[in-house]
Amino acid sequence: MAVNEPQLTQIAMAHLPAGAELMMINGPAAHAAVYAADLTGDRVPEIAAVYRLNGELYLLVLKYRDRKWEIAANVKGQGYGVTLLTAAPVMRPGLNNLIVGWQIGSIWSKLSVYEWTREGLKDAAPADMTYSYLEVMDMPGLDGRDGKAEIALWVHDTGEAYRIEVLRWDIGKLVPAPDVYFYYFPGVVRYYERMIRQHLDYPFYWYYLADAQYRAGMPQDALVSVRRALGFAQPYPSRETLLALEWNIRQMLELMNMPRAAGLFPASLKTVGGMKWGYIDSSGRMAILPLYDDARDFQQNGLAIVSENGSYGVIDTSANYVVKPVYDSISPFSEDRAAVIDSQGFRLIDETGTVLTKRAYPFIADMQDGRAVFYVTEGGSGDADGSISLYGYLDSRGNEAIPAQFEEANDFAAGKAVVKIKDNEYALIGPDGRRLATYPYAYVGPLGDGLLAFQQESAGKYGYIDERGTVVIQPSYSSAFAFHDGRAIVNTAEDYKSSYGVIDKQGAFIVKPEYNDIRDLGDERLALGRAVDPEQPFVGSVFAIADWNGQRLSDFLYNDVSNFKDGLASVYDAKQTYFIDRSGKPAPGYPRVEGSGTLTLEENGLIKAFVDQRLSYLTRAGRVVWQQNKVIPLQPPYLVKEEKYKPNADYLVYYPQVEGMENQAAQRTVNARLKEMSQVKPVPASKKLDYSYSGDFEVAFYKQKLLELVLNGYNFPFGAAHGMPTKTYAILNLTNGRMYALKDLFKPGSDYVKVLSDIVGKQIREDPQYSYVFPGSYTGIRPDQPFYVTDDALHLYFEPYEIAPYVAGFPTFTIPFAQIRDIIDTEGEFWKSFHA
Repeated sequence: MAVNEPQLTQIAMAHLPAGAELMMINGPAAHAAVYAADLTGDRVPEIAAVYRLNGELYLLVLKYRDRKWEIAANVKGQGYGVTLLTAAPVMRPGLNNLIVGWQIGSIWSKLSVYEWTREGLKDAAPADMTYSYLEVMDMPGLDGRDGKAEIALWVHDTGEAYRIEVLRWDIGKLVPAPDVYFYYFPGVVRYYERMIRQHLDYPFYWYYLADAQYRAGMPQDALVSVRRALGFAQPYPSRETLLALEWNIRQMLELMNMPRAAGLFPASLKTVGGMKWGYIDSSGRMAILPLYDDARDFQQNGLAIVSENGSYGVIDTSANYVVKPVYDSISPFSEDRAAVIDSQGFRLIDETGTVLTKRAYPFIADMQDGRAVFYVTEGGSGDADGSISLYGYLDSRGNEAIPAQFEEANDFAAGKAVVKIKDNEYALIGPDGRRLATYPYAYVGPLGDGLLAFQQESAGKYGYIDERGTVVIQPSYSSAFAFHDGRAIVNTAEDYKSSYGVIDKQGAFIVKPEYNDIRDLGDERLALGRAVDPEQPFVGSVFAIADWNGQRLSDFLYNDVSNFKDGLASVYDAKQTYFIDRSGKPAPGYPRVEGSGTLTLEENGLIKAFVDQRLSYLTRAGRVVWQQNKVIPLQPPYLVKEEKYKPNADYLVYYPQVEGMENQAAQRTVNARLKEMSQVKPVPASKKLDYSYSGDFEVAFYKQKLLELVLNGYNFPFGAAHGMPTKTYAILNLTNGRMYALKDLFKPGSDYVKVLSDIVGKQIREDPQYSYVFPGSYTGIRPDQPFYVTDDALHLYFEPYEIAPYVAGFPTFTIPFAQIRDIIDTEGEFWKSFHA
């Protein structure tokens, strides 16, 4: 039984009550509020429709039984219109839920997620869950897609700013899905970057940009943005909220820069089967074979986090699993403990993998000073779903040493932590939760050098108090950071332009407040940032190095500077990446690497270089001990060689070149075509482009004489909401150099376009994984439809926006060769190139 869209509408209208009106969904293409999807799991799609009768809205579901359509459910809706009607497997893999957006305001809709039960349709969404814009799709987490669709809710705040949360169904309700933030929020970052360029002096866009960058895993960028947000005279939503966000960002940065030790170093290898990771020793020998999809640094405890088949575990230096790869995510160990995420939430494990917590939590932070912050959600007022978060502390055994009771909580240090009790009340507590001091202020920051930043009023200036609550430095700063070794960074600017300086514990300026950015680099050194464009300070800074007394040691030379470690800091300028020493000058006896990136001093004198998106290890003399391979060997004499093209700081392409072909003329033609397809083209060297472009490639498939290369690119026009990814497959015969088109796979004269179009159309209608496809957007494939092949199947794909939302990426449809065997030209050159 198959139906098309006009038939859906006709069937639905035939079953409406007398006098009822079928609703329309407005959008880029207005269409009837009718949708077909299998809601019961019997592989036969039901038809859902929304209609209005006597001023009320209703949701009708029709089921096909005994060769006719019957009314299976008819429930009353809400509001005065419908903005969304679709289906996706939200509550369990493989079983669709009906998703409806009931229009209750000009930019507001009530979300309903209907589950099919024996009693009929039941709405599983909270009664007060509203949104302004929604995206629903199966988003990949750390272990890929799990068959359940996440829901991204955009809730209007002010202007064109939205509070955004990504939710998934878990433990009987919709809960945040932080493991997919890295996938979803880069697009949100690009949206708010566009808003910033249009409205530079709107504080709420700076806040939402910083929050999106943090959740996208971009802490360096987020730190810059949150400082801009703090620079406004009336920061949004509040200075307290921004400082809490800044604290979270700094915690992420610390995690990314944790020390490690083992004498083994992660190394990536491009193979015919994709990117694989193993570990080298200090001589560059591959000591642990490249068998992993991901491999993190070995830590001080001699353990490393690795991934296989989408799940994370922990290995020792002999590559034995100490913790089996069963988790969605594992954080670095801290004080012999690590937080892990499974399908239920966060848990705490020890170094043997033993689970210490008695339950799963929505969040567990790293163990610090014998305590780990956690939170639970409880009913009440606060969050959009009617719940509030209360913070407490776990001990190293996984017990709740301090029950969840605080509105905010900082890490413990030296046996003390700052917590928020309620509005205008903070406290300093000990490891048992006992109050050591109480502070009646709108905000109190973390403890540093015995002092705490504070605000008397939420919109007021910042000053500093001591542990007893006595005001030591009067409030006079628009933002103030924790003290470290007798110094604190403060900002005095009243607008979006920053005026950062450094004070001592008496409040005297060591560095005058006149800089766009200042960073505490450790080792008693500071980076002073001067705006690249004073009229657009958000563009970034160029840095000089200063000592602890504010004396400048270098000119403004560095585009970026890392923290000092062992007397060295990594920097890069317009051309090279290298180390500087505490004098602020290039460190003698260390190499320089062409390109932009970072250097890290490792054990045994090795230097880890991640420059221009490529990993390598060097000696102090600059000799390369190991680097990611530039040659992917195929069957002799064939190979694929990587070439680099970087004519401009904004343009970087890695492109493939084939070698080993007997016909040299054909090889030259193939390689010229590969360069062209990889977007290697004339680009001015010194001119500032109005976009950036990066390109790379992989061997997607190789068998017998058929080589399939996927060329990936990303073009980002500056000022746009987001860039545009590109994906092109070069499918070629290594014998004669011919590049195949889709038609070459099929018998001459066969109507392959219609056959494939019908198969894809059926998948869109019947397979819930394609519920994200825009209704009415698919009209069939083109004769030159983008495609690729694998051993047993043909894969057809579409560009972003072509038939689905941008976040859906490249919608891909798999057609087994067995299903279309009768039209494949099995005697043709294309087929025989990999089926000889």
